[in-house]
Amino acid sequence: MDSEENQSVVAERDISQKDALLTRLEVPVFGIFCLLLLQAMVWASDFLIPVTAACLGYFVLNKPRRLLAKVGVAPVFSAAIFTGMVTALIVFLLVQLSAPTAQFIEDLPSLMDEIKEKLSAAGGTLEAIKDATVAAEEIIEDQDAETVEVEVVSNTGIAATIFSMAPGFLSRILFALILLFFLIASGDMFLTKTVQSFDRFADKRRAVEVVHSIEERLGYYLGGISLINAGLGVAVAIAMYIWGLPSPILFGFMAFGLNFVPFLGGLLGATIAAAIAFVSLDGTWAAAGVFATYVVLTSIEGQFITPLVISRRMRLNTTVVFLFVAFFAWIWSIIGMIVALPILIVVKIACDETKSLRTLARFLGDMDDDAAGTSITE
Repeated sequence: MDSEENQSVVAERDISQKDALLTRLEVPVFGIFCLLLLQAMVWASDFLIPVTAACLGYFVLNKPRRLLAKVGVAPVFSAAIFTGMVTALIVFLLVQLSAPTAQFIEDLPSLMDEIKEKLSAAGGTLEAIKDATVAAEEIIEDQDAETVEVEVVSNTGIAATIFSMAPGFLSRILFALILLFFLIASGDMFLTKTVQSFDRFADKRRAVEVVHSIEERLGYYLGGISLINAGLGVAVAIAMYIWGLPSPILFGFMAFGLNFVPFLGGLLGATIAAAIAFVSLDGTWAAAGVFATYVVLTSIEGQFITPLVISRRMRLNTTVVFLFVAFFAWIWSIIGMIVALPILIVVKIACDETKSLRTLARFLGDMDDDAAGTSITE
């Protein structure tokens, strides 16, 4: 009897030691997993970016696909219609933007030279900095007089570098469109598979509610913000035409695309417009006026129009949004900045609809967001 009790005590002690060991290993194992996941996201960016774009498009277009299914349209035909519309829109944008973009890229080196010349002619502090830089270079050259100087001449210009990236960019778009077609054509197969993975009926119903909530709210956000950005693009194009800038339509498309990037999109667009105005309009005050006009238009959009249409249905912690955008910009560059906010919205909705993640949902929301009782839509 005593031997059995001793064996039981030993077994319990071994189990407790194993549990303690697993507890100590949880943090380093989780840290290693996060590092490997980050490395995988960076390494597989060429694959993950179009996959992410296609999945977001699927969430947005799946609800309209269901509406068409109610009137007898098969998922394959719905997929063909939606991907055809998206393809036509992309082709239209590429055709409209190809000529002015190519001209702008070709003129970019001369524009940069003109900006440098005008800044140098302005004198003052810039000229003093230039003189100090030249003097420092002369001192370094005197100290390293015996160093053999080798001049590397590159025949690859900015235009050639940018155009060399076009095939890879177009292949990603094509891959995303093909994947989007198959996702939409599959209908509710993925939702069905997700529901089948749960045992309890309550969990099955919750999974359906989460997916439907993501489709509705993400579609509302992306649809609303696209219409708002299109209106901003038209306003910017008209304003740049009034100022007399070349290719005002290009500025309108630029404003439309850059405004999908939170925080930095508007400022970057205003800086580009002001730099071109500085050369084209031949005046510092004109460049300042173009910059102010662009900033005023984006401020009206950001402070009045978007909060009125979107913010009551999409409340997020501003600091978290900034960090999320910065993180995806770090791993996926410009495209990462564009898809960061939709991804964060999906995460927020999933946390809102999952009882065990309500605390994280409160953290992701702003001060007025009550994740405990409601989700981000009112």
